[in-house]
Amino acid sequence: MLTVTGNVVIITATWIDHRLHNPMYFFLCNLSFLDAMVATAIAPKMMKDFLSKKKTISVSGCISQCYFYFFFGTTEFILLAVMSLDRYVAICNPLRYSTIMNVRLTIKLLLVSWVGGFLSVLSPIIIISMLPFCGPNIIDHFFCDIEPLIRLSCADTTVLEMIEFYLSTIVLLSSLMLTVVSYVYIITTILRISSSTGRKKTFSTCASHITVASVFYGSAIFMYIVPNKGISFGLKKAVTLQTCIVTHLLNPFIYTLRNQQVKEVIKDAVSRFSTTKKSLKKNSG
Repeated sequence: MLTVTGNVVIITATWIDHRLHNPMYFFLCNLSFLDAMVATAIAPKMMKDFLSKKKTISVSGCISQCYFYFFFGTTEFILLAVMSLDRYVAICNPLRYSTIMNVRLTIKLLLVSWVGGFLSVLSPIIIISMLPFCGPNIIDHFFCDIEPLIRLSCADTTVLEMIEFYLSTIVLLSSLMLTVVSYVYIITTILRISSSTGRKKTFSTCASHITVASVFYGSAIFMYIVPNKGISFGLKKAVTLQTCIVTHLLNPFIYTLRNQQVKEVIKDAVSRFSTTKKSLKKNSG
């Protein structure tokens, strides 16, 4: 509830206040939506299982949960790379920002994120849906992650595992490379600013994004790219819990606490709501 509420607050603030009507906050609005969707795909079923003795899920439900988790998660990684590109243009080419990051390009970049996430996950999920599951059909996880799901199949899954590994590597490392290159140029530009106040103010505009991207990429690379040899599955489950539940809970707070403009918008909205409420009470009285 906290995760969904926090992200809905950011989405609402972005849409209702003209001060946030620019590409950076448009991307942030979509990131918040993805955060809410990832948590919604995992948390309700997980909490139900915590409170129930009979922990079951249908095959179709399991595969659907797996698909939506990876679809929203992959889209989020591509979107984080797109947001780093946006910050690069804003900081390294500030006078041309409005020209380069126009509405048309913003929509195209957003479509690339969503379509890329949709297509990259589609093939492995289709293959998984065609696998035979012979039993005991017990998933050693708190949700239908792709690795424990593949383990349940009695067919040869070598090709599927290779496809999953290469797709994960391509999506994660390519988006990470774009993010790293963008921030190398950003940091180089910031260091050239003579005023320490100016450097601090400029860096604060991308500090939240750096924090979120670092957590996401670090945990995802550990879970899906680093070889499993020598790593306990219990540790991977703990990292997964942090990634798909805790991180999405903290993201709204990271962005609102580190972004002065978002804080001002939310503060003004709360103030207007309080004033309206008092006025209604006064009129009714």
